[in-house]
Amino acid sequence: MFTATLISLAVVFVAELGDKSQLIAMTYALRHRWWVVLSGVAIAATLVHGLSVAIGHFLGLTLPERPIAFAGAIAFLLFAVWTWRESRGSDNDDVQVPEPRFVVFAIVSSFVLAELGDKTMLATVTLASDHNWAGVWIGATAGMVLADGVAIAAGALLHKRLPAGFLHSLASVLFLVFGLWLLFAGALGLRWVAVGVTGSVLLGVGTLALVRFVRRRNAAPTTPASINST
Repeated sequence: MFTATLISLAVVFVAELGDKSQLIAMTYALRHRWWVVLSGVAIAATLVHGLSVAIGHFLGLTLPERPIAFAGAIAFLLFAVWTWRESRGSDNDDVQVPEPRFVVFAIVSSFVLAELGDKTMLATVTLASDHNWAGVWIGATAGMVLADGVAIAAGALLHKRLPAGFLHSLASVLFLVFGLWLLFAGALGLRWVAVGVTGSVLLGVGTLALVRFVRRRNAAPTTPASINST
């Protein structure tokens, strides 16, 4: 059991580095308290890897990837709309947006949908078929929580240093990109279309952000020091 725990922890931790779940964790940490996001990640990791262990050790089944990816895409697109509506009401950076009561459920559901059929879950299924199922469950859950904890720490740091309105808009864009990627790459199997669509969205958003920054900078009032120097 101890060996299975260590192997699963190492495999899942490495597999999670740079994975979409880390980006999702950081995205949630841009908007919510770190301990709320970490709690949701821990619950989701327990559920996902518990299901993986059951599939690999007891059932030997596979999950239908495309229907799950389609459900995940719809969920992330809804999260994008929800986050964008909140960002429209938080233009004042001093306004604190209250924690929604169902935010933990939203975090858990989005992580579960994102992880079903992912390489991390497939790795857990494989490990559970050859190693102690309890050790695999514990190790895989701990590995996912540790890896996503790093991303949550990065998101929490940005939360303290950057304006709230900007962070909410950024979170909305990231959710939109996640949803479009799952829709085209996962549900429809059109990976190159997914690359083009998500790349176009990121390019368009980046261009709009640059234009807004330039306009605000040009519209900024001239300071007395600059007037005297002229």
